[in-house]
Amino acid sequence: MIFNRKSRSLTSSILLLAVAYIFLIRLPLGRLHTYQLYHPRPTPVLNSHISSPNAIHLNASTERYPVTSYIPLPTHPSAIPRIQYDFPPESKRERNQRVKRQKAVKEAFMHAWNGYKSHAWMRDEVSPSSGRYEDSFSGWGATLVDSLDALVIMGLDKELEIALEALEHIDFTTTFSHEVNVFEIVIRYMGGFLAAHDLTEGKYPILLQKATELGEMIFNCFDTHNRMPQSRWDWSKSAQGEEIEPSERMALAELGSFSVEFTRLTQITGDPKYFDAVQRISDELEWSQNATRIPGLWPVWVNADQLKFDMGEFSLGGCADSAYEYLPKEHILLGGQTDQYRDMYTMAIEAIKENLLFRTMTKDESRKILFTADVRALRGGELQYVQHVQDHLKCFLGGMVGIGAKVFDRSEDMAIARGLTDGCIWGYDQMPSGIMPEIMKVSACEDMDNCPWDEDRWYNEVMASPVNTPEGREKAREVIELEGIPPGVLSLRDPTYKLRPEAVESVFITYRITGDKSLQEAAWRMFQNIEKATRTKYGHSAIEDVRTAVPEHTDKMESFWLAETLKYLYLIFSEPDHISLDEYVLSTEAHPFKRPSGYV
Repeated sequence: MIFNRKSRSLTSSILLLAVAYIFLIRLPLGRLHTYQLYHPRPTPVLNSHISSPNAIHLNASTERYPVTSYIPLPTHPSAIPRIQYDFPPESKRERNQRVKRQKAVKEAFMHAWNGYKSHAWMRDEVSPSSGRYEDSFSGWGATLVDSLDALVIMGLDKELEIALEALEHIDFTTTFSHEVNVFEIVIRYMGGFLAAHDLTEGKYPILLQKATELGEMIFNCFDTHNRMPQSRWDWSKSAQGEEIEPSERMALAELGSFSVEFTRLTQITGDPKYFDAVQRISDELEWSQNATRIPGLWPVWVNADQLKFDMGEFSLGGCADSAYEYLPKEHILLGGQTDQYRDMYTMAIEAIKENLLFRTMTKDESRKILFTADVRALRGGELQYVQHVQDHLKCFLGGMVGIGAKVFDRSEDMAIARGLTDGCIWGYDQMPSGIMPEIMKVSACEDMDNCPWDEDRWYNEVMASPVNTPEGREKAREVIELEGIPPGVLSLRDPTYKLRPEAVESVFITYRITGDKSLQEAAWRMFQNIEKATRTKYGHSAIEDVRTAVPEHTDKMESFWLAETLKYLYLIFSEPDHISLDEYVLSTEAHPFKRPSGYV
């Protein structure tokens, strides 16, 4: 009998445990408070080349052209005018709507982040449709590092912990890449480390450790006869003690866009060599600025080996953009201690206004839609041609001009900043998908202040010939309908959308400067349209053609989608003091660097 009671007792215990187990596993995850269930550690997709014992490593090496005296970092900041609007308290209805939209952006971020975690952890990018991965930037985990500060900004503390643990396994002394794209590595990796370090107030030593490791590694690309960098750096030559040379054909942005990251690294570590490296470049840019074919502007392509700036192509789009963007931002980060960047910006913005800025002819004559042209200049300054094209990459300009207007007391430029920002909003609103294309050609006004809509002129420009008969107009209408060209646009040179952030960047900055709520509405339209067109199983994908309501995906999601585009959208719907422009400088990759104490 006793045996039987024990059997029944044991059987009952087993049944109770089974029931309890079933009950527990059916509970919602939020009721269990189990870290592993909430945030499972992803499995790294390892790179066998880097872990190979035969891999080349760039360790400590002797400089061929050492610096004997470093240019000192300015240390006594002065006051800089405020940038942000003095926002009044929001109503309960406004707050509820803002928070709801912010949550939607955060959900999109988590969708893409989880796709990366699950299928490309510690590689550069996830392929968002197929679930494969791609190494575009040396295979050190570009999306992981680029997204670090976004995790902090969005309050994703557990995700940040997982990311921080992974950083221990990144080895910046070796890569499978034959060449290292120095510009992209600095803005994505170093920017990510430094911003997360600043936002967490130095709480996690691994962040500064990795920023310094990368700085030590990448600094070798400056070991040339004139201390100008080799932009597509053959790092294995440096690793094996061979000489490298500066690039003879180098994009202006690749030369002039290290200043903010390297300056911040010097400010944090106290090591002067990083600031010295970029200040030498800034000095060369300053000395050459008024000796180019368009004084005040630098050509898109420069010869860094011979320090020649005499090529004829000028643009504010890709290959040039961030060199201009960093003029006011470096001024802010240095606390206005030197007039060098103010003077360079002043010369540049005046030359932009005189030579590149134009108004677009649109049906909405109440708004002054502004863009900038691409030009080719002959020696002597005569313009050989002017192309009225708008690149998505140029959409950073509204934010840059707005910041410049505030910090340099150029109030007259605020209307230009707004016109440039409105131009990119217009570019989004005109397309069937609600998304602006990569490159479009537009109709330029002859008069900046008086530009009525002229249908016949638009037809003429679309057809590139006079259209003065009913048959000609009908033909023009057929071409416009066939090619999906909205009013004011002449052609779409590149109809793709690559998940770029520049338009929402300027919307964010202009909103923070002006407080205009209509900019939040524009950003919400942009987000909804982008989310609808780009969402895939494992993230969000670039698309083939913005003229298509349901566009084809290209299976490409660069790290800036998480690091910039969604971060800017999240901040647009944040409280205004969250990453205030009076407390932080945002890099060209949207990484916020703390303005040192006393710099406001």
